[in-house]
Amino acid sequence: MSRKLTASTALLLTAAPLLWAGNAIVGRLVREAVPPMTLNLLRWSLALLILLPLGRAVFVRGSGVLRGWRRYSLLGLFGVGLYNALQYLALQTSTPINVTLVAAGMPVWMMLVGALFFHAPLRRRQIVGALLSIAGVLLVLARGDWQQLLALRLVPGDLFMVLATICWSFYSWLLIQPQDRPALRADWAAFLLAQVMYGVVWSGALAAVEWGSGPRHIAWSWQLAAVLAFVAIGPALTAFRCWGAGVQRAGPTIAAFFSNLTPLFAALMSLAFLHEAPHLYHLAAFALIVGGIAWSSRAA
Repeated sequence: MSRKLTASTALLLTAAPLLWAGNAIVGRLVREAVPPMTLNLLRWSLALLILLPLGRAVFVRGSGVLRGWRRYSLLGLFGVGLYNALQYLALQTSTPINVTLVAAGMPVWMMLVGALFFHAPLRRRQIVGALLSIAGVLLVLARGDWQQLLALRLVPGDLFMVLATICWSFYSWLLIQPQDRPALRADWAAFLLAQVMYGVVWSGALAAVEWGSGPRHIAWSWQLAAVLAFVAIGPALTAFRCWGAGVQRAGPTIAAFFSNLTPLFAALMSLAFLHEAPHLYHLAAFALIVGGIAWSSRAA
């Protein structure tokens, strides 16, 4: 099927990185107020409550949400459970700029996952663009000093974000697999609710492991309440809706290029809210990543 990148699709795929950059900022702000897995559970539990009256079609007999439990369980695991939990875990030891720049390796993982597990063809121009993106990500991991790669001096949060990016690649490819009932696929709220219901179960299991591994606490405040409302409505519901619609229109590979806007938005927000100014190696890494996007998108 031919996929075209229209202005409305580009707007959808730009809105999601903007909201996810905000998610990285607030995740960093409340990292000492709430454990990362618990933050993810609270976020999606609130999103679930908001979706319930909107996605009532999921409870209609024949919706396929029970028969397709394997598919929705995987979507919930990769998109709701693992990706977001790993991102909040990464923000415990890494900055929003670094986390989003590491995630800018998305086109690489999207192509590799698509080729290895979903029989998507690889093009030479996309491979060259992917190598440029990899160079940008490695520059971030090395903190601007290539010799650090030889010593493997990596911040744990960077590695968690690499794992999160791989999970998101699987999620994006699973989104376009034609296994949903037409009525459920046509209703965005019901389709997202089907994923979130299973995802909250995974998130709850991860939060239970977190609390079982040692004493934890939640420092409740109006700031934390505002953060929970934002991450549930913005980066969760709105961004997932925009990303899902954009991926279905343009395909995962083209959509992955737009995810690289996230570090740009995160750098601007970090400077405004966290006073964490980007370094020269951040700018060099972003230039490499944008070069990879431009080169790869010509093939797409």
